[in-house]
Amino acid sequence: MKTQKTRTSLIALLLAAVMMIGLLPLSTAGADSLYIIPDSNTRALTYDELWDYKYDTLMYAFNEIYARHGYKFNTGSKCYMWFTQMPWYTPNEDETPKNHHSTYSKCSKLENDNVDLIKRVRADMKAMGTTNPTGKGLPTPPAQNVNKPRGFSFVNLKAGQKLAVFSAPSTAAYRANNGKAACSTNGAVYALGYENGWMLMLYEANAANQYRVGYVDTSKIKGKLPSLQQLDWDNTTVQVLETTSLTDDPALTGKSLMTLREGDYVKYLTTMYNSDGWDYVETTLDGQTIRGFVRNGTLSISLDDDDDGNG
Repeated sequence: MKTQKTRTSLIALLLAAVMMIGLLPLSTAGADSLYIIPDSNTRALTYDELWDYKYDTLMYAFNEIYARHGYKFNTGSKCYMWFTQMPWYTPNEDETPKNHHSTYSKCSKLENDNVDLIKRVRADMKAMGTTNPTGKGLPTPPAQNVNKPRGFSFVNLKAGQKLAVFSAPSTAAYRANNGKAACSTNGAVYALGYENGWMLMLYEANAANQYRVGYVDTSKIKGKLPSLQQLDWDNTTVQVLETTSLTDDPALTGKSLMTLREGDYVKYLTTMYNSDGWDYVETTLDGQTIRGFVRNGTLSISLDDDDDGNG
């Protein structure tokens, strides 16, 4: 009888432990893997250790200090696309793009000192003309079940519409599917934000197992428009480092729209993430503006990017 009671007690303890594990946050190791510098908010960083990171990674690193306190990044910016995929990040909804007093007031002196030091290292790298290409890059983004780029959210549009989709926000821009690319609002539609009266969206194309990212003229949409922010791109000119394909489907097929050659110049807009990193760029095809995605790592890193990571 005593043995049976002992077994029952042990089982009860194990069940309780399992339930508690389900309620606990990520383990320290698991949580740390989602940060660039996990203890940048509690420890004074050193000049030498920061030289272990790439120039571009350090931009995210000092913005990570602000992100911990809910800094609200401009929609579509590099930091917006990176930090919105992190489960620990919660933006301060009361902030505006020009007013971040709520965030700055929460930063400790140590954190502000670390921000200043990271910016100093970046400035020294820039003065030396190096992006420190062999340094540490960004950590692996958290996994997700659906491979659509993070940041796009489901939007409920009035059913029964067939909307023309262009690769850039203009009717003169390239239009996929031999100039007939269109989105049916009877299917699932995801959107990121607005640009000059156009909505950037991801939708299921007519072709089986294919998604496309493109723009729809909001004046053509019937019914109430979804509540989305205005998009803010980087808009810097960068060079293609190796021959690569441009696609409008980073979610599934990666089907090529055109080939970008080593040495070509394109306009860099932002970087998006799903199971991979994708640089979103603008160029021309047969005289038409076209936007699409190339795999992260195929473009040069600019030494003239904005320090706040919003641009």
